Amino acid sequence: MTTLVIIDAANVIGSVPDGWWRDRRGAAERLRDRLARDGVPGLDEPVELVMVVEGAARGVESVPGVRVESAPGSGDDRIVQLVAEEGRDRPTLVVTADRELRRRVEELGAEVAGPRVVRGDA
Repeated sequence: MTTLVIIDAANVIGSVPDGWWRDRRGAAERLRDRLARDGVPGLDEPVELVMVVEGAARGVESVPGVRVESAPGSGDDRIVQLVAEEGRDRPTLVVTADRELRRRVEELGAEVAGPRVVRGDA
């Protein structure tokens, strides 16, 4: 069964002070491209990668291997919606360090990992 992996892009990008705030869209594109190239380190089973973007990063396009969802409002709300709709009957992992988002998706049965999991420095 394919595991749904949902990436909280703003949270992952914001976890490293590398100047991302000067070009939020470019930072989201770099994260998307790294995910498409490297996947999620340590996950060997088949995964469906979904990266949720918001704010200035809205409009970043999907690429083979990474579906990008532009949240019309709150990225957290879109992530919760995706877990409820698409993660119901399969393993789901949400990558975020946001405590409130963690609580919300865990209530729906998703597992949670911190940003280091996709940064490759776990």
